Amino acid sequence: MTDSPDETSPVVVPVTGELDLHSFQPRDVVSVVVEYLHEAAAAGLTHVRLVHGRGRGVQRAAVQAALDRHPCVIAFADDPASHLGATFVTLAGTPPTGVRLARDA
Repeated sequence: MTDSPDETSPVVVPVTGELDLHSFQPRDVVSVVVEYLHEAAAAGLTHVRLVHGRGRGVQRAAVQAALDRHPCVIAFADDPASHLGATFVTLAGTPPTGVRLARDA
């Protein structure tokens, strides 16, 4: 038996003011962002920075589309110092009551 995580094991991400998405598979980025924002708001964070990278802008577009739909997000904007490689997010501070995530279902 091995202690190494497999692809189905949950990844524990510390809730800090910044999340670097480079270590996640592209197919998982949106779900990671959604969960992270919910946890960040629950922890009382009101400002976070999501690092998605520059590339062709596909990841940035997916992240910002998720931000646009997320109930905890008040506003978001590109980090001008990152040349479109990161997004600043302002959170409501507390998740709205009744918000259910996939893991809560």
